[in-house]
Amino acid sequence: MNMTLTQRLSLVFALLLLVCCGTSVWLQVRSSKMHELEVVQGLSRDLAQHIARDTQLMDANGLKPDAVRELFSQLMLVNPSVEVYLLDDAGRIVGDAAPRDRVLRGRVDLAPVRRLLAGDPLPILGDDPRSMTTRKVFSAAPLMVMGKPAGFLYVVLLGEAHDRLAERGATSEALSTALWAIGLIALLCLLAGLAAFGWITRPLRRLTDSVSGFDINAAPVAPAQTDTQRAPQGHDEIAVLDATFKRMQSRLSEQWQTLTRQSQDRRELVANISHDLRTPLASLHGYLEVLSVKDASLSAEERRRYLGIALDQSRKVGGLAQSLLELVRLEHGFVVPVIEGFSLTDLVQDIFQKFELAAEARSLTLTPHFAPSCPGVHADLGLIERVLTNLLDNAVRHTPQGGEVSVSLLPRGNFVDVIVSDTGPGIAAELREGLFLRPFNIGGARRDGGLGLRIVHQILQLHGHRIELIDVPGQGATFRFPLPVDQDTAEKALREGERRP
Repeated sequence: MNMTLTQRLSLVFALLLLVCCGTSVWLQVRSSKMHELEVVQGLSRDLAQHIARDTQLMDANGLKPDAVRELFSQLMLVNPSVEVYLLDDAGRIVGDAAPRDRVLRGRVDLAPVRRLLAGDPLPILGDDPRSMTTRKVFSAAPLMVMGKPAGFLYVVLLGEAHDRLAERGATSEALSTALWAIGLIALLCLLAGLAAFGWITRPLRRLTDSVSGFDINAAPVAPAQTDTQRAPQGHDEIAVLDATFKRMQSRLSEQWQTLTRQSQDRRELVANISHDLRTPLASLHGYLEVLSVKDASLSAEERRRYLGIALDQSRKVGGLAQSLLELVRLEHGFVVPVIEGFSLTDLVQDIFQKFELAAEARSLTLTPHFAPSCPGVHADLGLIERVLTNLLDNAVRHTPQGGEVSVSLLPRGNFVDVIVSDTGPGIAAELREGLFLRPFNIGGARRDGGLGLRIVHQILQLHGHRIELIDVPGQGATFRFPLPVDQDTAEKALREGERRP
């Protein structure tokens, strides 16, 4: 059955309600009947005893038929619902006034009679001589002949006449009232149940609509707008589920947007690397082809020049391939930092020496700014050397002639801030978003195929730190990242500083 949760709950509730109402009516009818039987038997409990005391129904010769018939006639006139029977001391029926063939039992169980005479709680039901299955309330009294027990007077208080009248009443007024009561109670409870189910399942319907309308490609909604960061009030499981789903929805949207951006960045990276590889490869192929075709006609000087250009282009291709391989190893966790203590000032001086020739060729000034007694740091020496090399390479290549490239080491608590800056054109605001995750251009020139800053970002992430681009007046691009102080080298530097005059 294609039914909603509310409809299924309503159907089950209606069926349970109908069963409960029917059971309640049955119990009420039975309780009312038992109460009526108790009242009738309580009022007429001593009827048989009065009859036995005031009427001589038996003598030494046995049953007195005239007295029995006269008594039965009088009782039928006074109360047509009673039926009177004479029983011997074994419970056999020895006298009655019933029509022929109406008495179906020849014997009455005396156990209920003795319970009644003993004063047990009412109602007490005994055998109905005119039915093999029915039991009815009765009154009973022992009959004595010459001081000896001779039998019992057994009076059925609600006989066949009462049953016929009660059945006609039950099929009309009583049954009609019971059915109307069931219908009215069921209708009121059903309406109340439907309203309650609608109120209870309303949060579920809202949650269902929210799940059905979930679009993973949509932009994530701010937590302040959805209240996803606030804990639900009370202990409503549906409210908790709704709040949890909203947090999951926002998180999934953010992750999906991140994956989409990363996928786009990777496509851009592949496109840029392909472009950067195509130019040196084409140049390399062209010069090698010239050397192959015109080798006999080329002079030694031309041959050396062509070979130098080919080697230079080959180095460019090798550098891009090496950078790409290094980035892949970093992003896929193949590189594990080997943490050790070392002098950061010595490392910066060594890297400056590697860029002296390139700086002189462009008339650039390499300037170190070291704080007095700069402590050593605790990191992977080789990886940090790669970070500084990439940053200085970018700075040297993008700083105009006559400019300056500087590296500053500034202690800050348990860290040393490394700041690399140049006097180049800087990075425009529209290029700063995703600066360390995607390739970018400055004046049409790409920095290291877009791989240099990505490698720097990944290396510092392995160390648990991040690099940031900061704005410094009078400077171009300025990058800053922290490194933890190595306590052993810091204490050593402090002692050396104390020994100096």
